[in-house]
This record gives sequence, structure tokens and C-alpha cells, in this order.
Amino acid sequence: MSDTQNAANAAEQAPSFQIQRIYLKDLSLEQPNAPQILLEQEEPQLEVQVDIGALRLDDNNFQVTLIGTVTTRIKDKVLFLVEAQQSGIFEIRNMPEEQVDPLLGIACPTILFPYLRSNIADMISRAGFQPVHLSEINFHALYEQRLQQAASGQAAANQESGIILPN
Repeated sequence: MSDTQNAANAAEQAPSFQIQRIYLKDLSLEQPNAPQILLEQEEPQLEVQVDIGALRLDDNNFQVTLIGTVTTRIKDKVLFLVEAQQSGIFEIRNMPEEQVDPLLGIACPTILFPYLRSNIADMISRAGFQPVHLSEINFHALYEQRLQQAASGQAAANQESGIILPN
């Protein structure tokens, strides 16, 4: 075999991680108590939840979806609710299986988060409110937390809860 063929074979076998596509999968805004609640003078309370979903599309391609929900309330009434799903298709080749899960749970959400944050802020400002700028999220710490929960059997109970960020 020539050196060129060896180099080509080595390149084909080298681990790779590539973004195939980033897209907004879903985005919605609800103002269920408008217009009456818009006249309220009280400061609204903000709740932000973020969750991650991953789906294997084929041997090498994965869809990762970052799901963000922003709910703003005045007293016990919803001022507005924004739900967004920012997705990406990622190609992972020749990677040991134990390295794939951290890529899906840490690297991919880190790539998607700025898009999610921008889309949520834009939707809120287009609805006539001051934009909500989501704080950075340490997806590595979240991933480690989920591993610990899974190890202690709490994963099933907390699977739908996601991340809840303080005001």
C-alpha cells in the first residue's frame, strides 16, 4: 500500500464530530390573559426551564434538541409563555461509544444554546415585552448531575423536570 492510501485510510478511520444542520424545530408564544393582564403594574415573575433530548437518526447521525420554556406570571396569571425547540443534526463517526453520550449531552447543547437564547429573546421582544436573556448554562455540570441521578435511580422521577433557572 502506498503512503497516500495509508493516509486516506487513516483519515477515514479518524474520529470526527461535525454539525450537519442547526434549525428551529418549534417556537410558540401564548398570552392567554391578554389584554387585561397587560394593564397590570406589578413586576412579573419569571421561570425558565431548559431540557435536552437526543435521537439517533442512523449509525452516524444524531438529532439533539434543546427545549426552552419561559413563563412569566403576574400574581397567579400567565403574562406570556414561550416554548422553543432548537435542534441540530450532528454527525459522529468512529467515536468510541462511551464518548458519544457526553458529546450529545454536553457539546451539542452548548452549540445549540446561543441559537435557542436568541430565538426566545427575539420572540419575546416581538410580542412587545422586554427581551429575556437566558443565562449561560453549564451543560457539563448538568450532564454530571444526570449521571448521578441515573446512578441513584432518580432519573425516572426527574426525567421531565429539566433545568429550572432562578429569576
